[in-house]
Amino acid sequence: MSNWGGDWNDRTVRFVEAPLVESKGIKIVRALNLEPERKTKLLAERGLPRGSIDVAHFSAGDAYDLNEQGVLEQLDLAKIPNYANVRPGLRAPYFVPWVFGGVTLAYNPKFIKEPPTSLAELWNPKYAGKLGVLDQSYYNWIYMAALAGGGSMNKVDPGFLKLAEMKRTMQPKIYPTHQQLAAAFANEDVWISANYSARIAQWAKDGVPVRSSYPKEGAVTIMFGATIPKRARNKDAAYLYLNSLLDPAALGGYSTASMYAPATSNAQMSDDLRAAIDFTPAQQATLQNPDYGYQSKNLGKWQEWWNKEFKG
Repeated sequence: MSNWGGDWNDRTVRFVEAPLVESKGIKIVRALNLEPERKTKLLAERGLPRGSIDVAHFSAGDAYDLNEQGVLEQLDLAKIPNYANVRPGLRAPYFVPWVFGGVTLAYNPKFIKEPPTSLAELWNPKYAGKLGVLDQSYYNWIYMAALAGGGSMNKVDPGFLKLAEMKRTMQPKIYPTHQQLAAAFANEDVWISANYSARIAQWAKDGVPVRSSYPKEGAVTIMFGATIPKRARNKDAAYLYLNSLLDPAALGGYSTASMYAPATSNAQMSDDLRAAIDFTPAQQATLQNPDYGYQSKNLGKWQEWWNKEFKG
């Protein structure tokens, strides 16, 4: 089983692997690394009769890329009964979505009394010099600018004009990492930004003066889950693992700890927490899911534009 390390893996073991998989006598051998290493490993093994990985965790975008390259099993949903509870807009035939979030507006309520309701607030001149931008999420900022500028998730050209306007009029402060953006909120250098809803919830939980507000244009989604490589040796155990990820109690516990919304409709968690981290039915209807084919084709030139024109 290949997954991220750190708290992500610790929570996976605590809520899923130990109580629902290893308790059944299945030994899990963990390969903890980053997505590029996982992808390289699977691509290298796709020509072999049998591979070394039975389950691999990925973001939805990387899972899409691997499926396009013929690496992933097309899932037999009869072997994943809990998949029936996955929200329809999150499904893919090669991927079990687990948790997700959306890029929502982040604001300091001390300086912004009313929750902002539109992405247009990122261009509000009242906040010039107090706008924080996360560099590593450049593609999300391109998507948001496109939505604010009359484009769409598969027509982002209007976003480049909006970002040029942002650079010119808002004097945005660009931060390399989530931690640095959180610190900027904490010391009041930043009053408004946008980030994953789970990150904002974590910051607020840790005492950072920040709140989340859902934009009327919709939130760009980020989703994590797991896959079975075609060359997996132990597919029966892999299917048990994937079904366990979606167990109502396990997923409720994981979502409670991580602050990411569950991909299923029946995860067990308190009503208060669900209200804090999940999306309402009306919000779910406006979630903006990336077109991963379009993104994969254009990401290189988007990053080049961002580095040269927005950051430069």
